[in-house]
Amino acid sequence: MNDTKLLFAAQPGDITFAAELLQAGKLVAIPTETVYGLAANALDPAAVAKIFTAKGRPQDNPLIVHVLSLEEAAPLVKHIPPQARQLAEAFWPGPLTIVLKKSALVPEIVSAGLGTVALRSPSHPAARALLQACGLPLAAPSANRSGSPSPTSAQHVLDDMAGRIAAVLDGGSCGVGVESTVVTLAASVPTLLRPGGISPSQLRAVLGELDIAQGVTRELAADEQAHSPGMKHKHYAPKAKLTLVHGTLEHIMRYAQANKIDGLLCFDEDISQQFAFDCTWLSYGPAGDPAEQARQLFAKLREIDKLGLRNVLVRCPMKDDLGLAVYNRLLRASEFREVNAGVSE
Repeated sequence: MNDTKLLFAAQPGDITFAAELLQAGKLVAIPTETVYGLAANALDPAAVAKIFTAKGRPQDNPLIVHVLSLEEAAPLVKHIPPQARQLAEAFWPGPLTIVLKKSALVPEIVSAGLGTVALRSPSHPAARALLQACGLPLAAPSANRSGSPSPTSAQHVLDDMAGRIAAVLDGGSCGVGVESTVVTLAASVPTLLRPGGISPSQLRAVLGELDIAQGVTRELAADEQAHSPGMKHKHYAPKAKLTLVHGTLEHIMRYAQANKIDGLLCFDEDISQQFAFDCTWLSYGPAGDPAEQARQLFAKLREIDKLGLRNVLVRCPMKDDLGLAVYNRLLRASEFREVNAGVSE
């Protein structure tokens, strides 16, 4: 039975009701500028445990804690280094998560047993109003079943989580469309753990030196520890088999015909060049616009399943700056299947 309430961020009374649910240990899906998050009181282990149950989320996958400001984050960490203040001044509120060494106040279930905590200050006005109203730090991973495409609308949340959570706060479509950038300051050198709406070049402009974790573009081994959400396990994936593909459109279509492909996720410019082949074409933005690709990506991955497609090629995005975030999500959605259609096997 679907007993999940649909609330509306534009109604102050609904913000108050959502805050009361969170204070009572319930789960509420909330809008952020990145994707919808599944929020619970981060200081209540029993409430946080409900997140893992509702999502079917592996216990070794740490959560991000949402706060209004770096000052509100202070009790959750052992120390706030100067670099954290520089990053917060440059990018908070916004789509950047900062990993710091945690204090004893953070439950082990939030950090997946790590000695660190991931912190973010969202910019979405509804998320900020809710944080203000409930007076709690909120643990909030993406509000979807674990492994499936992240939700960028309230309807996406209901499609996955209806009956599993107390409420969804509808704040419209998410502006960024992919999860936040995650950078750890708990390493000897600041390290990018997950690309997102803040690009490596933007981070380097503030930090100077920045390493990029190997897990950004390769699969972690079974015994490797995930230091950030989105580094381990299958993520962001539709039910269809996805394969990232390089090559000209002509080469790609030859490959599609030879490999029983029934769908192509391509660029806007490709749509007008559709070849005479029994294949469903979807675009996820212009070839040179990774910001628009990020906004559309998860909705298009969900559409693939609604259309019943089973074997889909995805034209590979750029791999630098914001394009790296789109590429990272597609790598995980495709379980690291990547081919060059112009090369004979």
